[in-house]
Amino acid sequence: MDLRLSNFRNFSKRFFEFSNRVTVILGDNATGKSNILEAICLIATGKSFKARVESEMIAYSKQISRISAHIKADGLLNLEAVITNGEVQIGDSPVNIKKTRHKKLLVNGVPKRLIDFAGNLKVVLFGPWDMDLVTQSPSLRRRFMDGVLSQVDREYRRSVLIYEKGLRQRNKLLLRIRDENVSRGQLLYWDKLLIKHGEYITKRREDLISFINKNKNHTINDQFIGEYLLEYDNSIISEGRLKNYEEEEIAAATTLVGPHRDDFQFTIFNFKLSNKRNLTTYGSRGEQRMGVLWLKLAELAFIESETQEKPVLLLDDIFSELDHEHRSVVMRICSQQQTIITTADPHNVEGLKGKLINL
Repeated sequence: MDLRLSNFRNFSKRFFEFSNRVTVILGDNATGKSNILEAICLIATGKSFKARVESEMIAYSKQISRISAHIKADGLLNLEAVITNGEVQIGDSPVNIKKTRHKKLLVNGVPKRLIDFAGNLKVVLFGPWDMDLVTQSPSLRRRFMDGVLSQVDREYRRSVLIYEKGLRQRNKLLLRIRDENVSRGQLLYWDKLLIKHGEYITKRREDLISFINKNKNHTINDQFIGEYLLEYDNSIISEGRLKNYEEEEIAAATTLVGPHRDDFQFTIFNFKLSNKRNLTTYGSRGEQRMGVLWLKLAELAFIESETQEKPVLLLDDIFSELDHEHRSVVMRICSQQQTIITTADPHNVEGLKGKLINL
């Protein structure tokens, strides 16, 4: 795989070629190491993992950013993303402005919708922020499930897009019912749409959680007298539940049930005591770190199981979050698929054979 960046973040023009095995990107803080992984994720998923608005990815004072990559997937594919702030100046005149799309995605030069662009390149990203999956907002855990499933299931991508648009429209309608006394009968269309796509989202999330819980990684679990598990707290959407919450939803002008309310919790099962502990509340920081490492290893296995392809593993300066023993676990995993690692400290990757890129 190679990567070409033009006016992307701090890179005006840069070309990177990665090893089929391990590539280490070494550089001081603020040299753009994470930006390279962001560009790869954009090419893989069509989305940034850190930009609040996509125009943030455009280099300062520039109008257009281009990111492209050549990958081998049933032949050679050229994946490209073009980002603008919605306007492009034509020629030298500052008044000659043309409106443009904020984002254009292309495969071999042919424009594609996000639903058809995502998934051509499979990646698993692991960074220090992933530790927040244990302790922070449920929205992060929902985003994790969506990120994994969207790479392997086109129908899931489609259902999520339709569900999210339908949810926004239903919430607007609930507000009008409350404030303008419009007919409640208009809810019927949106209810059916959310139920249809919400049921598929829930089913696939259940499949993912079940796979993760069955994926016993003894390298992680044998360090303890127990094993890690995820408990899926799914918010079922159905005609009956929507009817039961109808008055509360109108009062709040928001939809109160459905997969947009889903969550999962990390637990560790103690064999000797036959009990479970919630890692959010009762886990040590070390246990939480290893719980996330266990989750990421299961994510790798899930994507390979679903697609028969090994995803590219992207490790963004994670070694500072892991002890020596679990750094060794990651090192062993690196040799099993194409891996791109960023670090500011060369000592973190001592003994790891691969291509070195200095920034």
